[in-house]
Amino acid sequence: MENEFRDRQPGQEAPGQQEGAQSAAQGASPSIALPSDALTLIPVRNLVLFPGLVAPISIGRESSVRGAQDAARANRQVGVVLQRNPEVEEPQAGDLHAIGTVSNVLRYVTTPDGAHHVICQGVQRFRIVEVLQGFPFMVARVQRFEDPEIMTSEIEARLIQLKTRSQEILQLLPQAPAELAASIQNMTSTPLLSDFIAGLMEIKPEEKQGVLETVDVIARADKVLALMAHQIEVLRISRDIDQQTKARFEDRQREVMLREQLKTIQQELGEAEGNSAELAELGERIAKAKMPEEAEKQARKELKRLESIPEASAEYSMIRTYLDWLIELPWSVSTEDRIDIAEARRILDEDHYGLDKIKRRILEYLAVRKLNPGGKSPVLCFSGPPGVGKTSLGQSIAKATGRKFVRLSLGGVHDEAEIRGHRRTYIGALPGNVIQAIHKAGSNNCVMMLDEVDKLGASVQGDPAAALLEVLDPEQHDTFRDNYLGVPFDLSKVLFIATANVLDSIPGPLRDRMEVISLPGYTEEEKAQIARRYLVPRQLEANGLRPDQCEITDAAIREVINGYTREAGVRNLEREIGSAFRHAAMSIAEGTAQHVRIDVGDVHTVLGAPRFESEIAMRTGLPGVATGLAWTPVGGDILFIEASRTPGNGKLILTGQLGEVMRESVQAALTLLKARAASLNVDPALFERNDIHVHVPAGAIPKDGPSAGVAMFVALTSLMTDTPVPSDRAMTGEISLRGLVLPVGGIKEKVLAALRAGIKTVMLPARNRKDIDDIPEESRKQLQFIFLETVEDAIRAVAPAERQGAAAVS
Repeated sequence: MENEFRDRQPGQEAPGQQEGAQSAAQGASPSIALPSDALTLIPVRNLVLFPGLVAPISIGRESSVRGAQDAARANRQVGVVLQRNPEVEEPQAGDLHAIGTVSNVLRYVTTPDGAHHVICQGVQRFRIVEVLQGFPFMVARVQRFEDPEIMTSEIEARLIQLKTRSQEILQLLPQAPAELAASIQNMTSTPLLSDFIAGLMEIKPEEKQGVLETVDVIARADKVLALMAHQIEVLRISRDIDQQTKARFEDRQREVMLREQLKTIQQELGEAEGNSAELAELGERIAKAKMPEEAEKQARKELKRLESIPEASAEYSMIRTYLDWLIELPWSVSTEDRIDIAEARRILDEDHYGLDKIKRRILEYLAVRKLNPGGKSPVLCFSGPPGVGKTSLGQSIAKATGRKFVRLSLGGVHDEAEIRGHRRTYIGALPGNVIQAIHKAGSNNCVMMLDEVDKLGASVQGDPAAALLEVLDPEQHDTFRDNYLGVPFDLSKVLFIATANVLDSIPGPLRDRMEVISLPGYTEEEKAQIARRYLVPRQLEANGLRPDQCEITDAAIREVINGYTREAGVRNLEREIGSAFRHAAMSIAEGTAQHVRIDVGDVHTVLGAPRFESEIAMRTGLPGVATGLAWTPVGGDILFIEASRTPGNGKLILTGQLGEVMRESVQAALTLLKARAASLNVDPALFERNDIHVHVPAGAIPKDGPSAGVAMFVALTSLMTDTPVPSDRAMTGEISLRGLVLPVGGIKEKVLAALRAGIKTVMLPARNRKDIDDIPEESRKQLQFIFLETVEDAIRAVAPAERQGAAAVS
């Protein structure tokens, strides 16, 4: 509610006013005599003082200051009257309202900055009769009005109404003081209450002047009640609007409001320069990003949209994030290829032992890149069991070429959007993993490893393997379009390297786009070299040991390889070496030893009893048992075929979780044996009088495939002829009903598995002779190979020495 207005701004007072005011307050000069019915007038702007109210008045006109000083010296009342036009600097009689308020000067104050203030208390109304001349300030002869003290029923009714509506207004006002409500309730004078309420209400000065000019008590109360009714209605509507607005406010709307307020506050404090500087900076960054024409056109378009969107809008944040992605992508940022074939060969040999074929392929790529820098990069796929170094090979390639390396794990990815990205219409949308990896690398010619590409899975969200077709196609990936970016990005400079354990689960079109390089399992010698060169130093450092504190002998390493790990890779070997070093670290930490040397005799103490032992002699000492070779996703393995016969009626029993193809191989082997019973000296009646049971341990592991056909036939022949198969021979190959031995896959893995199991002779299909070249030379020297054209060759190979012919070819 209004209670203070100035009729001139501070600083406009005439010189010497402060000194005159102080001397006036001290009675330094005599006051001017006025007629008994005259008052000193103080014209004011936008302020109406009612009888009974106290209000501070700031004065600045020279005449007003003199009048106030004179009244203060003489302890005389003044007349406070409202100007008709607030813009008039020197008002005359016609510029003032006729009705004003007689006021007592409670206090006259001069502030240190020279401003003058008068605290006045309204006493009664007056009417200007005549403005008198000849005074240094405005003086007028006035007519005073006294409010009657009578109380009629009409006046009393209006008193009650004034109090009631006052309470309604105070209830609608936030944080209304309780003392004000008590003061209103204690008033017993209708004229005084009408003036009090009118003085406190937030209404226009003209409306207040209208109440002041209403002398009749009833009419004045009715006018105040009308104003109060209007004020109550406005406050009620305002309250309803406020409640409805609060009910509709959500977190985002509240954030918008707060951001706008913060923006306004920052602008008031001079801390915000608006969006122009930020948008200008974005424009400069777009120019520096050196995007392709289509991408830059899209970025400029989004920047133009950003200029017309409020900063607090949710769309503003979305577009800003999109522009940041476009700007920060390495459209034209490339690392310089380091094409030094000799240095690359040194790095590859330093990081990996063996893997000659793969190293040769990498060096071939570098040589072609050196001769043809603008050529397309191939897509390599390293396939092999776990732990053979597929992922680390990618890191070595990046190191050898001087490129950035990023790894993209695809295991378990089942959403196409993980590859292509989400469209920007979705909340929280982001580019796909391919673009994110490029952004992370900060280079458009990085080495990107797509790890576990065979573990992708299709779902209702799409097939991520299908999305990879465009990424890995050399004819398409120069215009790869991410759903989030919406513009093509050139992936032709990226060297993609995929890894997989099994190729069968990779869709044919995707596998066709990759150059598959197989990584077989390691031989015992290769494992020993890898352990000595890489695993032992790494585990020493991991366990806080120095080479002079702990050492492990080569014999102990080989004991760990043969007795505690049977794998294609070296992960379990590293774990076992780490376990041995932890045992040594405990002794050194306790102070019981200064140097620990782990030899063959210590391995059993540290790691416990051996987990693997040779079962060849035990399982092949009886007729009906043959050793086959199998391929698994984690490398090759040996497979025992056990056959037994019991009295019966010729029934064939199969156990060991055999798949449909392996069951058919057993039936084919039995049919082939029956057809050649005479040539093998087998009594045909045995098939009629006996049931044949074929079992393949371990029974809990599912098995399938046709490559055990030869082993099945040899086991059944051994059973029916009562001739044991030599324990140092293993075989693989598919058979036909004509007795032919057909080629199979996974020869390298199977041969290495046989070598790990202690096999000395391996029987292979003759048509797999070409696969021998893939086997390391060191391994070939430790084995004898027998190549089979027919099943008769297999029977002669496992017959006793005196019956063997010239079928063996080593």
